[in-house]
Amino acid sequence: MTDPIYAIPDIHGHSDELDRALRLVEADGGPRAEIVFLGDLVDRGPDSRGVIDRILRGRAEGRRWHVVMGNHDQLFARFLRKGCIEHCRIRSGVTWLHPRLGGLDTLRSYGIDATDDVPTDELFRAAGKAVPKAHLRFLEELPRWHEHGGLLFVHAGLRPGLPLAAQKPDDLNWIRDPFLDHPAPWPWLVVHGHTALKQPRHFGNRIDLDGGAGFGRPLHAAVFEGRDCWLLTDKGREPLRP
Repeated sequence: MTDPIYAIPDIHGHSDELDRALRLVEADGGPRAEIVFLGDLVDRGPDSRGVIDRILRGRAEGRRWHVVMGNHDQLFARFLRKGCIEHCRIRSGVTWLHPRLGGLDTLRSYGIDATDDVPTDELFRAAGKAVPKAHLRFLEELPRWHEHGGLLFVHAGLRPGLPLAAQKPDDLNWIRDPFLDHPAPWPWLVVHGHTALKQPRHFGNRIDLDGGAGFGRPLHAAVFEGRDCWLLTDKGREPLRP
């Protein structure tokens, strides 16, 4: 039997919810618990900087913490590198700075005076001064998946019919259909976030852990032993079954 592995989905700048989820993990598995963060560390919530700082600090302390890239992490990194606020996967007329996506919230967490009327090039210059280079390097170096035994942790999902090595990075970060509609087994139990639900759900061939913390709902943490999954609560483990 392998050691348990834990997963925390889309945090979206809610450092208070991250701290609560980490307390649940430590209560179940101790300070050396192995955790996979499923991406979307930033945007929408008030403290994206605090979330990144907390994860970097934990990794520097030697904690067994893995992070996969989410689409919001990708958008933030692209803005820091190029000043780009658009992406082909975002519908026309909506940019990373739109309130629905929450880029302005992320910039404000770094002390930037980020409002709707500030030109994008000014925000880009301010971000270049305010955001630590270590944060940009961390975001750009994030892997797109983490494999652990019979589990595959990824932010959004996979494109059916393609081996893992042939998957497009943008699909791993952004895909919904046809991944969500795919009924057949994968080589692994796929554990993902990205598509917010009211509660995490087990679909048999995949588990969606995103309970909507980016929309004000609680951040969930889960533990896996083999392919068996439990959600962590204040009262202990709660089985998550198909």
